Amino acid sequence: MKAVSAVIITYNEAHNLKKSLPKLHWCNEIIIVDSGSQDDTIEVCKQFGCKIFYRKFEGYGMQKRFAVKQAKNDWVICLDADEILSNELVDEIMTEMLKPKADGYLIPMNFFFMGKEFKHGKESWRFFMRLFNKNKGNFNIDKVHEKIELDGNTQKLKNLIYHHSYTSYTQYFEKFNKYSSFGAEAGFQKRKTRSVAMVICAIPLNFLKYYFLERNFLNGIKGFYWSVLNAFYHFVKYIKLREMYSNQPQAIIETMDFNSSIKLPSKLNDGSR
Repeated sequence: MKAVSAVIITYNEAHNLKKSLPKLHWCNEIIIVDSGSQDDTIEVCKQFGCKIFYRKFEGYGMQKRFAVKQAKNDWVICLDADEILSNELVDEIMTEMLKPKADGYLIPMNFFFMGKEFKHGKESWRFFMRLFNKNKGNFNIDKVHEKIELDGNTQKLKNLIYHHSYTSYTQYFEKFNKYSSFGAEAGFQKRKTRSVAMVICAIPLNFLKYYFLERNFLNGIKGFYWSVLNAFYHFVKYIKLREMYSNQPQAIIETMDFNSSIKLPSKLNDGSR
């Protein structure tokens, strides 16, 4: 079997790591890149024999690129601390690594929100690349919604990763503030604008998208909560973006088009947080 390095970036993830690290027993090494955890993250990682590195957090893309480069093996499985491999997936990966037929593998993921597994809608059975040959690619440098850019062929696996992204509303809003700021910053750097009309419509239009078009009404009351919170996220991201422009010289603002057409953007959680 090909040797595989597991790669995880962390910040105050002790609770999640106690559940996710045992599922990586088959890996040749576990690389942890921490950005200054203040809980028991480092102690938990030491219990599992992880190789621990420190790096100041400058965005998810750069952090994961650095982590992948620390792996000694060509094959890496890059996970978030709250992503837990199913036993069936472990068996499938070990079988596949006997003779890999692709350069990167897309793995299906089911999303858990406040303990509720979303079995319906867009959040269920979404495929993400998590296992790949680092000689063929690595993460881009995007601060948020980072992805692997691979120069090679891909294949889908059949068994699941369970993504326990949010376990409390306090945790949700901690990520919410960081992600909405990163999202606004990314939009500002790309000279994107949001009109007053888009700000006003952000909550109702995005709620309709998440709750009805993406069928989160089938996920019960937690599906309703998820839809409301994600709609609110876009509203906050838009007003943060407008705030950034309001702090710029008027001559720069006048060159921007604030009457762009209404367009539904990507969501807070793309399956990897």
